[in-house]
Amino acid sequence: MTTDPDPFEQGQRAARENIPAEANPYQDGSEQHALWAAGHEQIAGAAEAQESEDESEDT
Repeated sequence: MTTDPDPFEQGQRAARENIPAEANPYQDGSEQHALWAAGHEQIAGAAEAQESEDESEDT
């Protein structure tokens, strides 16, 4: 039995691999597109917050 890949997890993986959000492979407006974007934002947003925190410690 094969299962379809989870768009949320795919979005998270893409963010970890520094793939831009614009590379979302799903049709805009679809549920999969929204899930992929949410997964990407969760990781990318956390990474951006960490970078911002690191920069503020340098000043």
